[in-house]
Amino acid sequence: MTSAAQPIFSKGEDCKASWHDASAGYNETDTHLEIMGKPVMERWETPYMHSLSTVAASKGGRVLEIGFGMAIAATKIESFPIEEHWIIECNDGVFARLENWAKSQPHKVVPLKGLWEDVVPTLPANHFDGILYDTYPLSEETWHTHQFDFIKGHAHRLLKPGGVLTYCNLTSWGELLKSKYDNIEKMFEETQVPHLVQAGFKKEKISTTTMDIAPPSECKYYSFNKMITPTIVKE
Repeated sequence: MTSAAQPIFSKGEDCKASWHDASAGYNETDTHLEIMGKPVMERWETPYMHSLSTVAASKGGRVLEIGFGMAIAATKIESFPIEEHWIIECNDGVFARLENWAKSQPHKVVPLKGLWEDVVPTLPANHFDGILYDTYPLSEETWHTHQFDFIKGHAHRLLKPGGVLTYCNLTSWGELLKSKYDNIEKMFEETQVPHLVQAGFKKEKISTTTMDIAPPSECKYYSFNKMITPTIVKE
């Protein structure tokens, strides 16, 4: 028998102060990104990242992406007829990759360096047609809630009327679907929607789609056989 997997975060763990200059560990085949020993992103997520990107770019115009990772979502966003693509990334190594990647993209890319908590308040209101929020939790305390800090504090303000928000927190949702839920729509309805409504979005403007997915058995953060893509429109 193997012992139970260790949780992603130990009690009280906080990586935030060290995250920006911690080594960005892309493996040789570019299928995994690890930072400070945390499984930040893996290439098997690609179909799901493309689903999020499709929503974020669905209104065209100016798209804000928070968290660059392995450029899976970013590259898909660039394949759509958008005008500008603003990307926030705080890790030095990942940001260097972003700057290099930006040079060869078909649309204007605006790389923004720093923690989203520092960068986002400087961005203008009613500025974006689409937002994709997919950052990694940086502490045990914010493991399940960091997306709400962004959504409640900023998402509604940043979007133009008619603009669309999509997001995920796979590190949280994977844990909830292991420990508390066996239905992904119920998980989203109970743990996410109340926060979205508190943020100023109308319940009737929140919809989701699900897709079947097969995470590799060794994946530490997600083992459920479905993923959920939210579409949240600002009136």
